[in-house]
Amino acid sequence: MASNVANDPVAARRGYYDRLGKQHMAPLWETLQPLVTPQPNSPAVPHIWHYDDVRHFLMEAGGLITAREAERRVLILQNPGMGGEAAITRSLYAGLQLVMPGDVAPAHRHTQNALRLIVEGSNAFTAVDGEKTLMNPGDLVITPAWHWHDHGNDTDQPIVWMDALDIPLVSFFDASFAEAGNAEAQELTRPVGDSDVRFGNNLAPVDWKPAGQSSPIFNYPYARTRETLAAMAANGAPDGYHGHKLRYVNPASGGHVTPTVAAFVQLLSSGLRTESYSSTDATVFAVVEGGGESRIGNTRVRWKPRDIFVVPNWVPVVHTANEDAVLFSYSDRAAQENLCLWREARGRA
Repeated sequence: MASNVANDPVAARRGYYDRLGKQHMAPLWETLQPLVTPQPNSPAVPHIWHYDDVRHFLMEAGGLITAREAERRVLILQNPGMGGEAAITRSLYAGLQLVMPGDVAPAHRHTQNALRLIVEGSNAFTAVDGEKTLMNPGDLVITPAWHWHDHGNDTDQPIVWMDALDIPLVSFFDASFAEAGNAEAQELTRPVGDSDVRFGNNLAPVDWKPAGQSSPIFNYPYARTRETLAAMAANGAPDGYHGHKLRYVNPASGGHVTPTVAAFVQLLSSGLRTESYSSTDATVFAVVEGGGESRIGNTRVRWKPRDIFVVPNWVPVVHTANEDAVLFSYSDRAAQENLCLWREARGRA
């Protein structure tokens, strides 16, 4: 064997690797660099979905398939760099869901955590574990893992929201479970607004103990969020990297609203240009108000209300607001912080 190595080491190694492969083994030294990279190296790329361009596809779906047939009438936002996967980043899913007048999206539950940002339409509802909430544009609605939930639209106008789930992350762990309800709509056992009364005023029932790590509040109304952003802008200078930015909070723990997906909202005052910022959590942005543009690495996207764009992890981003603008965003920062993986870089070009 030694003489073979001396005479033709390349052939000797190739033969050795072939024999290893038959044992379902491989040499680490041949794959170490792509496995343990010096910095994040995601296949996801920057991209923007302009709502004006995609809305007619949503409405067309409303005439092609019923909510009952589809269970959820959703168009998936697929990252162009990821070969048609049902994902907007390596760990996150995004979709636009349409609920037409009279529709009911049947009750079910699953191990994936879900956030909804209401994009268009008012006063449709989501019910979570026996409590219904009405939804309006800019509201953040949460359906935590393994909680029963259904949706419906009793109005005369369509409603659209962005679905944000940790589907790829749960799939990575091969930990997906799902269960359909016994009825299209679950029985309501609590009045509208009950969770907000119990947990949304810096109070909680004295003997209450959280059943999980997600927020006990499942609707964060945009009217209240916008009022807070305005107060912050009136009372202090913006952060150079984020403008006036808030984190949606689980009042039971002070942590993120779910253990895997974090949600944020920020106000960019007219004319503000942020400094370059990078982080390990790839982030999906949805424009609630205003217009502007973002430079994401070498890609420049111009946005306006209802547009959605993605910033891959560790790619520097700079936002510029042409007018007062509000951006909602979500990422897997909650999961990364729990795993001690999250990192940021300020001022990185």
